[in-house]
Amino acid sequence: MSSQKRFTKAYQSAKRLAFSSTDKLILFSDCHRGDNSFADDFANNRNTYFHALKHYYDQGFTYFELGDGTELWENIDFDTILRAHKNVHDLLQRFYQEDRLHIIYGNHDMALKNQRYVEKHLYSYFDRRLGEDKPLFPGISFPEAIVLTYKETDKELFLTHGHQAEFMNSVGWRINRFLVRVLWKPLQIVGIADPTSPAKNYRELVKVERRTKQWIVENKNKLTIIGHTHRPRFPDPGDIAFFNTGSCVHPRSITGIEIDKGEISLIKWHIETKDDGTLQIVRVLLEGPTPIDKF
Repeated sequence: MSSQKRFTKAYQSAKRLAFSSTDKLILFSDCHRGDNSFADDFANNRNTYFHALKHYYDQGFTYFELGDGTELWENIDFDTILRAHKNVHDLLQRFYQEDRLHIIYGNHDMALKNQRYVEKHLYSYFDRRLGEDKPLFPGISFPEAIVLTYKETDKELFLTHGHQAEFMNSVGWRINRFLVRVLWKPLQIVGIADPTSPAKNYRELVKVERRTKQWIVENKNKLTIIGHTHRPRFPDPGDIAFFNTGSCVHPRSITGIEIDKGEISLIKWHIETKDDGTLQIVRVLLEGPTPIDKF
């Protein structure tokens, strides 16, 4: 199956949701939450991410995660990840309890495609302090894609991770997982990058973007938002409607896409030094806001 057919299959089987100009949405991807070891790329930005997530929770946003939120290639045991970043999962649980949480699986958390795995590991967790099972995300499921329909104009936004553009990260993902888990995780600790990742291999990154844009053009310039490459993208009105959230593992910052009042923006959260020498986490507008219907 070609990358174009894989994108089409994801679109056709996508979860369908509607939103309006009164809804507020935040889209992140590629958090790669790990075990808080030296190989955990998320650990450097966990405080920035938690602060941003708390802001969006308090402001009434609905949270969308476009894949690779949980690092299940480097880590076998989800419980280890849960314990390493319990405060984050507690906040995600609050989003879920209020029906404001939607998570798509990517290649690094492809295990979430298996509902039996999800039931075993994510419906509940063992609370060591109380010595009993406690609910986490009971009844949750993880689609490959989501199609958002803007109620005011019926415009569709196609959300998926973007790994469909690569054979080895969509069909042959188990081989890549084995290589990452056995070979590249130990090497990552000493600073050697994983060449299987488009985020660390420019040639693969360009290939993913080219194939994604091809699908968008062949499908009447359908507004498409992915992650996977870790490179933020925000087109000008009239260009190919290709967006990328970026990632939550950039050095010293996280990026994402906000949708509010029918407008879309690319944003960044990072730590900034104040004049008095103290640190603060700030939100920076990178692109937009631009009305969705301009694309």
